[in-house]
Amino acid sequence: MSTEPGTGSAPTPDTRDSFGTLSPRAPLLSALKVRNYRLFFLGQVVSNNGTWTQRIAQDWLVLSLTGSSTAVGITTALQFLPLLLFGLYGGVLVDRLPKRPILLATQVAMALTALALAVLTLAGRVNVLHVYAAAFAVGLATVLDNPARQSFLSELVGPELLRNAVGLNSANFQSARLIGPALAGLLITGVGTGWAFLLNGVSFAAPLACMMLMRSRELHAVERAPRGKGQLREGLRYVAGRPDLVWPIVLVGFFGTFALNFPVHLSAFADDVFHAGAGAYSLFNTLVAAGSLTGALLAARHEATRRRLPFLAALAFGVLQAVAAVTPTLWSFALLMVPMGLFAMVVNVTTNATMQTSTAPAFRGRVTALYMMVLLGGAPLGAPVVGWITDTYGARAGLAAAGAVAAVTATVTGLLLVRAGGHRLAVGWSHPLPQIQIEPRKTSKGA
Repeated sequence: MSTEPGTGSAPTPDTRDSFGTLSPRAPLLSALKVRNYRLFFLGQVVSNNGTWTQRIAQDWLVLSLTGSSTAVGITTALQFLPLLLFGLYGGVLVDRLPKRPILLATQVAMALTALALAVLTLAGRVNVLHVYAAAFAVGLATVLDNPARQSFLSELVGPELLRNAVGLNSANFQSARLIGPALAGLLITGVGTGWAFLLNGVSFAAPLACMMLMRSRELHAVERAPRGKGQLREGLRYVAGRPDLVWPIVLVGFFGTFALNFPVHLSAFADDVFHAGAGAYSLFNTLVAAGSLTGALLAARHEATRRRLPFLAALAFGVLQAVAAVTPTLWSFALLMVPMGLFAMVVNVTTNATMQTSTAPAFRGRVTALYMMVLLGGAPLGAPVVGWITDTYGARAGLAAAGAVAAVTATVTGLLLVRAGGHRLAVGWSHPLPQIQIEPRKTSKGA
């Protein structure tokens, strides 16, 4: 594992240059040996399934109420708008305050929101404004929940197992995408969307109970930022001075804003292109989850991340989106969801792990908040735009445009990181194929 600033952990002999020529493997379930992390993981298994059930039900309810992909995009935008507006301030608070009480409070808030939406839907009084309000309320809780959840991992497992814990946490979340969408499809077609919201509200009991059972004395002590002025600017200056943090953040900003609008794209393809209904929408999400789970597990096996990997994965994801945009049949489109999910998760896990392991503990909340803000907070800008393109020019045009943004952004930011690291692309020819390698830039004599 590479050295983490401020932790004193030494690099292993397997770690090579900044672009990671080696990526040593660790036991897949290493972090689960830690009791507190096992409890955290178990609580998330239950809650994540409820969360994905509600996400699918929410998107389908909005589409049913309005018949508009733009409305689905607005719902997504409202859920992530608070991150865009207040995400950095949430990171400042997370750096100052203990993480577990923050998480207990945010879980209660999300549970009450889900239960309120369940009551309105089951009573037959729900309208799209209620869904908008619920999405925005969840977004407000997420302002604190996301950076607290990510930075809490270091307190649970310590620096040595942090990268493995990040990967397992992502695998946990993505495994719920296999069950949650399928369960949502059964509930929507069987008894109605209100029961999906109710299930999610009840599921929050699991993480609340598990966090209460954790042993405080077994948490790893992590330096907290003292209360003071200018801490937000201090965090931004810290990131600005680190090209290895800046360009991955720029990548996920464009990636999350324009490429990861699965609710808009998949609901439009299920309803407008293939005319297959909620069952196809659930199927698409399940297949994306299968690929995402595979990507998360692969990432969890590695102690070090090749820094070029997220850029290559984002490029592959964009190309796959463009191919899916012109795919003629439902089943060929569905099969492409698996590699798309895999590459999207590789981008997510590898950039997240870089943020966690390369950042000094006192700045981790602010850096994580900035990362989550650009990854998820861009949705308020991107989702309505993608929804408008989809409504105006068709689902295929919307997906192709998203793929183009992903591919171009990955190429440009990857080249900029290579240059910032003192490297260059070397293009050669080895018959019958060209070869592209990254090598140190030559310096002039006397430099």
